[in-house]
Amino acid sequence: MLSCYHVIMNTELKRVGQSGQISIGRELAGKLLRLEQLEDGRLLLTPVVDVPESQLWTLSEPHKSRIERGLAWAAKTPAKETDVATLVAKAKRRKHR
Repeated sequence: MLSCYHVIMNTELKRVGQSGQISIGRELAGKLLRLEQLEDGRLLLTPVVDVPESQLWTLSEPHKSRIERGLAWAAKTPAKETDVATLVAKAKRRKHR
């Protein structure tokens, strides 16, 4: 079945119990969900993740773009062994400039 937003994978009828709760399945147990009530009365549940405050900076620019560029570079660049002695020597030369 198609909706204006996406393909509907599963349709079930759920009755809200006296406590105001519904069961949506064990596969979602423990997940964090955002509940949005749309203008027409529909409810939309979207799985979300918590981001620790200390990591929020990674989601803002310019950091986000830099991280994405780094990940893209890492995905297309083959890994190679590092000669630690050469790396240390280069670092010492740069430090003394």
